[in-house]
Amino acid sequence: MCRSIITLRGSERASEEEMRAAALQFVRKVSGYRQPSKANTETFQRAVDEITDSVQRLLDNLAPVRGPAGP
Repeated sequence: MCRSIITLRGSERASEEEMRAAALQFVRKVSGYRQPSKANTETFQRAVDEITDSVQRLLDNLAPVRGPAGP
């Protein structure tokens, strides 16, 4: 889907910045906006925040990595 989104699960914990960048790329791709209009900014940012939180929960709850991570 988004080639610029990197695998965040690995031996080192992903930073908040990395999770937010991945969420931003995802929302940009899904919405079709690189930068939303003023009318859509709040909704766009809320989506980024919610996805960042979801990524955090996902990574916190996955079993530990046993070998090399991702592609």
